[in-house]
Amino acid sequence: MTQQEITDQPRTPAPRLSLRFSSTRRGARLARQLAVQQFTEWTGLPHDCDHAHTVAVLTAELASNAVRHGSLPGRDFRLVLLLLPYALRVEVTDTRPERRPEPVPAAPQSLDAPSGRGLLLVEAYAERWGWERRDACTKTVWGEVALPSPPEA
Repeated sequence: MTQQEITDQPRTPAPRLSLRFSSTRRGARLARQLAVQQFTEWTGLPHDCDHAHTVAVLTAELASNAVRHGSLPGRDFRLVLLLLPYALRVEVTDTRPERRPEPVPAAPQSLDAPSGRGLLLVEAYAERWGWERRDACTKTVWGEVALPSPPEA
């Protein structure tokens, strides 16, 4: 095969799943469960492995933040899972683009506070994370969970 033939070959798109959930606690819980299920199907890893746990924590935090801080009445949030060669990318899109994620503090204000640790967990568990405003009506917060290295032969 020549270099031109290799370049002209259609690329197989990365496995991708996109679903909408109600902006409720139940919707956030279902998003977390689905993310773990899809991750284990794509990778063949067990549900109880560390990587699946990381996917669960990351998805739970992003989805609960979308429900708590990014929802408008009657508007859903979207979960997108994208299997990249090096990571699973978890994206959660909500309907409040003006509510940007706050910079992550070095430590929570108070250990007794009932909330305020979500982005600390995202930063701790995600290989990389960030957010972007893709249009005037939504914002997407994303995080990537590194895939395990294949065993050396």
